[in-house]
Amino acid sequence: MNKKLLTAGLLTLLVVALGLAPVLAQQTSANQAITASGQSAIKTAIAKVGPAVVQINVTATVTVNNPFFNDPFFHYFFGVPNTPQKQQERALGSGLVINYNGKKYVLTNEHVIDQATSIKVRSTTGQIWNATVVGSDKMLDIAVLHLEGDTSSLPTATLGDSSNLQLGDWVIAIGNPLGLSNTVTLGIVSALHRRILKPDGIGYYDNMIQTDAAINPGNSGGPLVNAAGQVVGINTVIARQAEGIAIEGINFAIAINPIKAVLGQLITTGKIVRGWLGVSIQDLTPAMAQKFGVKSTLGALVADVLAGSPAKKAGVKTGDIITAVDNQQVKSAADLEQIITSEPVGKKVDLTIIRAKKTIHIEVTLGARPSEAAIYGKKGATATSSAQAVKKFGITVGPVTPTVAQRLGLQSPQGVVIINVDPGSRADWAGLQPDDVILEINLQPVNSVADWNAIVSKMPANANPMFTILRDGMTQFVTLGD
Repeated sequence: MNKKLLTAGLLTLLVVALGLAPVLAQQTSANQAITASGQSAIKTAIAKVGPAVVQINVTATVTVNNPFFNDPFFHYFFGVPNTPQKQQERALGSGLVINYNGKKYVLTNEHVIDQATSIKVRSTTGQIWNATVVGSDKMLDIAVLHLEGDTSSLPTATLGDSSNLQLGDWVIAIGNPLGLSNTVTLGIVSALHRRILKPDGIGYYDNMIQTDAAINPGNSGGPLVNAAGQVVGINTVIARQAEGIAIEGINFAIAINPIKAVLGQLITTGKIVRGWLGVSIQDLTPAMAQKFGVKSTLGALVADVLAGSPAKKAGVKTGDIITAVDNQQVKSAADLEQIITSEPVGKKVDLTIIRAKKTIHIEVTLGARPSEAAIYGKKGATATSSAQAVKKFGITVGPVTPTVAQRLGLQSPQGVVIINVDPGSRADWAGLQPDDVILEINLQPVNSVADWNAIVSKMPANANPMFTILRDGMTQFVTLGD
């Protein structure tokens, strides 16, 4: 007998005798079942929410400068001023039909309908409605629209609970990227509770869901959906590059829970009025905790107290660590923000504060939160000149001259201004930037270049100082160590 045939036959008998063939078959069958189950769940989720996703077409009036009249030739010979001109622009976004107290509304981003003169909403079946803005909020970047006419044929979506999301959960983005109606993309939750700067540089998005589900222009205002077919977020921000480097798979959605918390107020009054302390806050790092002499990083560090604010009037100070509000523990800056903004204007709250290693209590009567522009102001241009300053930690600084102070909107020439940060240096990794004004080093005042030189010259290259800086009108703390 052929040896190869004999060997094959014996192996077959061995497999059968040990029962391996059925096991392999069962494993393959189980894998197929899991795959089929997952695909079925995703398809079911899409079927639940997809019909409630609409396309939003906006016509807006914007103000632009005519570059043709920027030419000095025209200014010199004809005295032609560069008068801002108004022009019509069209924009495209997505929205979600929801049911609130028996009435149907469309939920979308505020930036989608900002400055709109005309809003039209198209359903997946091709029906078109004229829409008006019921209410909007720049801080959350949320708007609610009312559709004029019969909406009985419009399906609505179910809003879920974003607090149940976990890293790795499947999520689905549905919207109208580039005008391609009802486009579906799939990904996972990459991170939670992200805080990112808004594209216009005024204010921050808080409590954002990061996902790698593909989002493109036109997706803004569309839903982020979990595998159960519940809306857990509103797609809002696309990250495409950082410092000139192209990036992919980093997209952000507003968590649905903060939206649900203010939806009633937005629909009833057209706006959201939030409680306000008037402080700039940040999380404590281990390095900062060591500098302030506290053992825990729990709490919100007060980086700045705004003039005339409720906190200023009550006696809150820069460097205070707020650990509780009315005995409710504050674990982070985001915690404090959420607690305070959910309170009514005029309410008196008791702040538990650690100051100079001692615990104190301060009662503050909350005010009404101003607009984002009023709080954060606008970003200035880059500084261009330096004095004879010691270069340290990859930082080049210069004096805060009257010209620099005026350009940066500073009230006084205190501190030194960062002119350059070496790429890849420890200062760069810590997030220091040109135009940051350094006010203190390790809580020691820096009033001039001479102060800077005297302090940093004594420090070794591997030192981990804490800087008190002023950026965009707000102070914050930055450490070179972790």
